[in-house]
Amino acid sequence: MAAGRPEPRAARLAIPDPVLEQLEGHGLPVADTLERVEGKLHEQARSSHAFVDEAARYLIEAGGKRFRPLMVALAGHLGPDGTAAGEDRQRAELVDAGVIVELVHLATLYHDDVIDEATARRGAPSANSRWDNTVAILTGDYLFACASALSADLGVEVTRIMASTLAELCEGQIREVQGSMSALLPDVPTLDPTLEHYLEVISGKTASLIATSCRYGALLSGVDRDGVEAAARYGWNVGVAFQLSDDILDIASDHETSGKTPGTDLREGVRTLPVLYALKDDPGGELEGLLAGGAPDDADVARALELLRSCDALDRARTTAGEYVTAAVSELERFGDRPIVSALTRLAEYALDRAG
Repeated sequence: MAAGRPEPRAARLAIPDPVLEQLEGHGLPVADTLERVEGKLHEQARSSHAFVDEAARYLIEAGGKRFRPLMVALAGHLGPDGTAAGEDRQRAELVDAGVIVELVHLATLYHDDVIDEATARRGAPSANSRWDNTVAILTGDYLFACASALSADLGVEVTRIMASTLAELCEGQIREVQGSMSALLPDVPTLDPTLEHYLEVISGKTASLIATSCRYGALLSGVDRDGVEAAARYGWNVGVAFQLSDDILDIASDHETSGKTPGTDLREGVRTLPVLYALKDDPGGELEGLLAGGAPDDADVARALELLRSCDALDRARTTAGEYVTAAVSELERFGDRPIVSALTRLAEYALDRAG
């Protein structure tokens, strides 16, 4: 294996997270769908140009939770009789939809690493540091094109949904850049990093694609229009809750527990929900002074983490995340008392569990 290249993904794809371990036993098979997604990811991203092929497979082979294809597969069990996900045609369409959302997600990672000037991704050098920004950007664009080609095979509605989602993703990313407290070019109009701004950012950057994943699963399994919209709202609320839990972990956890460097958002000048709550409670205080200059140095980040961990901002952020979980679960009521509803409820609740 080439030096610096991510370790290849195992041949078998385990269902991620303990909350999902009992799916197969409850008549909700998703493992086979995810296995087929994994194989088709490689197939769909294939290029006759050797270097394009290598770059496009770089993050695919690095692995990942495949959370968005999982949401497609689960929502595929919301069909009228609960078995639509097992029918050959619909099952194949769910696989294709899972590939589409994962290709789009991977494409955004290539672009995000360029924007963030990241040096690593999933335990290996990021594509932009392994090669350069141009290669990373064009590889992301290539994966977007691969996703678009596959969406066309599923029809106009699937393609229209993804086009709208891509617009939301881009708008969310641009809003985040405008609200960042670090390294904006002089001619980029700034946005105040308010709570409203923050929620608009994560709605676009994170929640929109998870909502689309659930929308695809419900749509392709024969759920009626109102049900499709409910599934999408469930996915959107789950997406927000999971992002909030990530933001809490970025402050509350240590590297040994989470595998991530605490305070990453602080270093990048991004003000997440716990930070916004803490600043609102103590305007003009020490925390605001530490963060006022944009991207703080290591010492300022360490002190900021101490302050954030000692106030009630984290608990308030957990409460807010819980409100989104409650909203997500309420969207499932229309589907009745079914194993898939229990599974999706537990999945939403897991967003809170992981944030402590």
